[in-house]
Amino acid sequence: MFSNLALQAVLWVETLESSLLEKLDEVDLGIIKLLQEDSRLSFNKIASRLGISAGTAYNRIKTLEEKGVLSGYTVRVDPLKLGLTMTAVVLVQAEGTHLMEVEQEIAEMESVVSVYDITGDFDIALIVRFKDRTGLNAFIKKLLAMPYVKRTVTNVVLNVVKEDFRANLSQD
Repeated sequence: MFSNLALQAVLWVETLESSLLEKLDEVDLGIIKLLQEDSRLSFNKIASRLGISAGTAYNRIKTLEEKGVLSGYTVRVDPLKLGLTMTAVVLVQAEGTHLMEVEQEIAEMESVVSVYDITGDFDIALIVRFKDRTGLNAFIKKLLAMPYVKRTVTNVVLNVVKEDFRANLSQD
Protein backbone atom coordinates (compact mmCIF):
# COMPACT_ATOMS: atom_id res chain seq x y z
CA MET A 1 0.00 0.00 0.00
CA PHE A 2 1.66 3.16 -1.23
CA SER A 3 0.99 6.61 0.09
CA ASN A 4 0.62 9.38 -2.49
CA LEU A 5 4.14 10.62 -1.75
CA ALA A 6 5.64 7.13 -2.04
CA LEU A 7 3.83 6.54 -5.33
CA GLN A 8 5.16 9.84 -6.69
CA ALA A 9 8.68 8.84 -5.62
CA VAL A 10 8.38 5.48 -7.41
CA LEU A 11 7.12 7.16 -10.58
CA TRP A 12 9.95 9.73 -10.40
CA VAL A 13 12.58 6.98 -10.06
CA GLU A 14 11.04 5.04 -12.98
CA THR A 15 11.09 8.19 -15.13
CA LEU A 16 14.69 8.91 -14.14
CA GLU A 17 15.73 5.32 -14.90
CA SER A 18 14.04 5.30 -18.32
CA SER A 19 15.52 8.68 -19.29
CA LEU A 20 19.00 7.48 -18.23
CA LEU A 21 18.63 4.31 -20.29
CA GLU A 22 17.71 6.38 -23.35
CA LYS A 23 20.99 8.32 -23.01
CA LEU A 24 23.17 5.19 -22.99
CA ASP A 25 24.48 4.48 -26.47
CA GLU A 26 26.06 1.34 -27.94
CA VAL A 27 29.51 2.30 -26.63
CA ASP A 28 28.20 2.72 -23.06
CA LEU A 29 26.32 -0.58 -23.26
CA GLY A 30 29.40 -2.30 -24.70
CA ILE A 31 31.54 -0.99 -21.84
CA ILE A 32 29.00 -2.18 -19.27
CA LYS A 33 28.82 -5.62 -20.88
CA LEU A 34 32.61 -6.00 -20.95
CA LEU A 35 33.02 -4.87 -17.34
CA GLN A 36 30.29 -7.25 -16.19
CA GLU A 37 32.20 -10.10 -17.80
CA ASP A 38 35.57 -9.00 -16.37
CA SER A 39 35.82 -5.94 -14.14
CA ARG A 40 39.63 -6.12 -14.30
CA LEU A 41 39.81 -5.10 -17.96
CA SER A 42 42.09 -2.16 -18.63
CA PHE A 43 40.94 0.94 -20.48
CA ASN A 44 43.19 -0.15 -23.37
CA LYS A 45 41.58 -3.60 -23.63
CA ILE A 46 38.07 -2.13 -23.46
CA ALA A 47 39.00 0.40 -26.14
CA SER A 48 40.49 -2.28 -28.36
CA ARG A 49 37.46 -4.56 -28.11
CA LEU A 50 35.03 -1.73 -28.85
CA GLY A 51 37.08 0.01 -31.52
CA ILE A 52 37.40 3.28 -29.59
CA SER A 53 40.35 5.17 -28.11
CA ALA A 54 41.57 4.48 -24.57
CA GLY A 55 40.76 8.11 -23.71
CA THR A 56 37.18 7.64 -24.85
CA ALA A 57 36.90 4.44 -22.82
CA TYR A 58 38.28 6.23 -19.75
CA ASN A 59 35.93 9.21 -20.13
CA ARG A 60 32.87 7.03 -20.75
CA ILE A 61 33.61 4.86 -17.71
CA LYS A 62 34.11 7.93 -15.50
CA THR A 63 30.79 9.37 -16.75
CA LEU A 64 29.02 6.05 -16.08
CA GLU A 65 30.46 6.08 -12.56
CA GLU A 66 29.37 9.70 -11.98
CA LYS A 67 25.83 8.89 -13.16
CA GLY A 68 25.73 5.90 -10.79
CA VAL A 69 25.36 3.39 -13.62
CA LEU A 70 28.63 1.78 -12.50
CA SER A 71 28.65 1.75 -8.72
CA GLY A 72 31.52 -0.59 -7.95
CA TYR A 73 33.74 -3.36 -9.22
CA THR A 74 33.60 -6.82 -7.75
CA VAL A 75 34.28 -10.50 -8.31
CA ARG A 76 31.90 -13.44 -8.50
CA VAL A 77 32.53 -15.93 -5.72
CA ASP A 78 31.27 -19.50 -5.50
CA PRO A 79 29.54 -19.61 -2.10
CA LEU A 80 29.81 -23.42 -1.95
CA LYS A 81 33.60 -23.19 -2.06
CA LEU A 82 33.43 -20.90 0.97
CA GLY A 83 31.33 -23.41 2.90
CA LEU A 84 28.04 -21.56 2.43
CA THR A 85 26.09 -24.66 1.48
CA MET A 86 22.61 -23.51 2.48
CA THR A 87 20.72 -20.87 0.48
CA ALA A 88 17.17 -19.87 1.33
CA VAL A 89 14.50 -17.55 0.00
CA VAL A 90 12.70 -15.97 2.94
CA LEU A 91 9.45 -14.05 2.58
CA VAL A 92 8.69 -11.50 5.28
CA GLN A 93 5.43 -9.82 6.19
CA ALA A 94 5.96 -6.52 8.01
CA GLU A 95 3.76 -3.81 9.45
CA GLY A 96 3.22 -1.38 6.57
CA THR A 97 4.24 1.87 8.23
CA HIS A 98 7.54 0.33 9.34
CA LEU A 99 8.39 -1.53 6.12
CA MET A 100 11.44 0.53 5.15
CA GLU A 101 12.76 0.40 8.72
CA VAL A 102 12.48 -3.40 8.74
CA GLU A 103 14.12 -3.67 5.31
CA GLN A 104 17.06 -1.51 6.39
CA GLU A 105 17.63 -3.53 9.55
CA ILE A 106 17.50 -6.80 7.60
CA ALA A 107 19.83 -5.42 4.89
CA GLU A 108 22.53 -4.90 7.52
CA MET A 109 22.50 -8.56 8.60
CA GLU A 110 25.61 -10.44 7.53
CA SER A 111 24.00 -13.50 5.92
CA VAL A 112 21.61 -11.49 3.76
CA VAL A 113 22.59 -11.45 0.09
CA SER A 114 19.55 -9.59 -1.30
CA VAL A 115 16.54 -7.69 0.02
CA TYR A 116 13.61 -7.08 -2.33
CA ASP A 117 10.53 -4.94 -1.67
CA ILE A 118 7.78 -7.01 -3.32
CA THR A 119 4.06 -7.08 -4.03
CA GLY A 120 1.62 -9.78 -2.93
CA ASP A 121 0.87 -11.36 0.44
CA PHE A 122 4.40 -10.65 1.67
CA ASP A 123 6.29 -7.37 1.68
CA ILE A 124 9.92 -8.44 1.53
CA ALA A 125 11.81 -11.26 -0.20
CA LEU A 126 15.29 -12.17 1.01
CA ILE A 127 18.07 -14.30 -0.37
CA VAL A 128 20.20 -15.58 2.51
CA ARG A 129 23.21 -17.92 2.77
CA PHE A 130 24.52 -20.02 5.65
CA LYS A 131 27.02 -22.76 6.36
CA ASP A 132 24.30 -24.99 7.80
CA ARG A 133 20.71 -25.13 8.96
CA THR A 134 21.73 -24.06 12.48
CA GLY A 135 22.66 -20.66 11.06
CA LEU A 136 19.41 -20.47 9.10
CA ASN A 137 17.42 -21.42 12.20
CA ALA A 138 19.07 -18.70 14.29
CA PHE A 139 18.48 -16.15 11.51
CA ILE A 140 14.75 -16.95 11.25
CA LYS A 141 14.35 -16.70 15.02
CA LYS A 142 16.14 -13.34 14.97
CA LEU A 143 13.82 -12.13 12.18
CA LEU A 144 10.71 -13.20 14.06
CA ALA A 145 11.93 -11.42 17.20
CA MET A 146 12.23 -8.11 15.32
CA PRO A 147 9.59 -5.52 16.06
CA TYR A 148 7.17 -5.02 13.15
CA VAL A 149 7.87 -8.42 11.56
CA LYS A 150 4.52 -10.23 11.50
CA ARG A 151 5.51 -13.55 9.92
CA THR A 152 7.96 -15.30 7.63
CA VAL A 153 7.94 -18.18 5.18
CA THR A 154 11.24 -19.90 4.45
CA ASN A 155 12.03 -21.81 1.26
CA VAL A 156 15.28 -23.77 1.28
CA VAL A 157 17.00 -23.88 -2.10
CA LEU A 158 17.64 -27.47 -3.19
CA ASN A 159 19.56 -26.72 -6.38
CA VAL A 160 20.73 -23.51 -8.04
CA VAL A 161 19.89 -23.72 -11.73
CA LYS A 162 20.93 -20.15 -12.57
CA GLU A 163 22.29 -17.33 -10.47
CA ASP A 164 23.55 -14.31 -12.35
CA PHE A 165 23.13 -10.83 -10.89
CA ARG A 166 24.61 -9.04 -13.89
CA ALA A 167 22.27 -6.70 -15.79
CA ASN A 168 20.85 -8.28 -18.95
CA LEU A 169 21.70 -5.84 -21.74
CA SER A 170 20.44 -7.93 -24.66
CA GLN A 171 17.16 -7.04 -26.33
CA ASP A 172 15.66 -10.58 -26.28
